[in-house]
Amino acid sequence: MRKPPVPPARRRLFVERDIERLRAQLAKFQPFLSRRTHRLSLEEFDAAAERLLGRVFEETSELLETYAYAKLGEAAGLVNVPEEAQESGAHDVERESLHQRKQVLESALAELAEARSGVASGGAGGGSPLAGVRVADYMSTDVRSVHKDASLKEAGRLLSKWKVGSLLVDDHRRYIGIITDTDLSRKGVGRGLDPNKTPVEACMSKPVLSIEDSEPLVTAIALMKAKGVRHLATTEDATIIGVLSISDVLCAYSELAGPDEESGSE
Repeated sequence: MRKPPVPPARRRLFVERDIERLRAQLAKFQPFLSRRTHRLSLEEFDAAAERLLGRVFEETSELLETYAYAKLGEAAGLVNVPEEAQESGAHDVERESLHQRKQVLESALAELAEARSGVASGGAGGGSPLAGVRVADYMSTDVRSVHKDASLKEAGRLLSKWKVGSLLVDDHRRYIGIITDTDLSRKGVGRGLDPNKTPVEACMSKPVLSIEDSEPLVTAIALMKAKGVRHLATTEDATIIGVLSISDVLCAYSELAGPDEESGSE
């Protein structure tokens, strides 16, 4: 037996309630960004945020997947890292991950604001802002690479120079892997490897995971989550032509969902 449709007034009430819940969750997140003490641990906050996103947008939501993925940028314990790690930019990974979490929550809030407008005008509202968006629309077309025998310190220097989060790794003939800022911090610094002597090949991730630029962006998000990665090589007719990162995905959310002027978030 089909459930009767929810009256518009009641749907609006549900949306308003969810908006208030997300605003409250964002307010709880501010101490993490400002490095103030918080009664919750980051793990407890993440669990609460994911439960909320799952209830509001359902467990298959792209926003929930993106939040789970954004956590992968975390590099716990890198407060007093060696000078070599600071040169590689590894100390910025945790902060980047925090900002990515914030962006996902703000995008969720913006999506709810759009849904509220749809209910008020009698429209359907609530559609995913990424519907119809392709990988090609937001990927980077700059293919940056490093040789497999280069040192971790050199890889960190290139990441900083080009202001990117990953480098494809080559052997002068083809791409054989990818090394990210997270690889440097976790596989390099975290294991106490000498960044001056350790080759990139020792810490890179392989094989190179890729996706065609014509694929939907939501397919890329699902692949990132399934494989636990933050970067995908993008291809055209099986030839690598760029890279898609979680930052690109969050940029898409930010641009397409639009700002929520009433959220009060900074």
